[in-house]
Amino acid sequence: MTELRRDDLVYAELSYRIVGFSFEIFKQIGSGHKEVIYQRAYAMLLKENNINFKEQVYYPVRFMNKTIGKNFFDFLIDDKIVVELKKDMHFSKAHIDQVLNYLKVSNLKLALLINFGKEGATCKRIINFDLKT
Repeated sequence: MTELRRDDLVYAELSYRIVGFSFEIFKQIGSGHKEVIYQRAYAMLLKENNINFKEQVYYPVRFMNKTIGKNFFDFLIDDKIVVELKKDMHFSKAHIDQVLNYLKVSNLKLALLINFGKEGATCKRIINFDLKT
């Protein structure tokens, strides 16, 4: 069995910091808030830590070369990590599929799906294995 090393992780240092922010947010405000509250807290921590980010990143849904809809993901960190925040009891397949779609349309390698549940903040790393690096 191959042992996973820290240097094997995609964007290890930055992603650890981002995940750490979720624990800090939960520690200070707890559970039961609307997603927008967690998004505002995240934006505050990113600004405070001088991390480059964009909020509510737009991408069009295209079919037959026409835009037929639009979607937004919560954060794009340093133009390389998608962060999607949820407020649920657990991660669902729909959440994972949603984030995988974000990675594919944005042509990025890593997303962090972060959930603020009753028991605390949890994170799932989602990798775009279809991306050729």
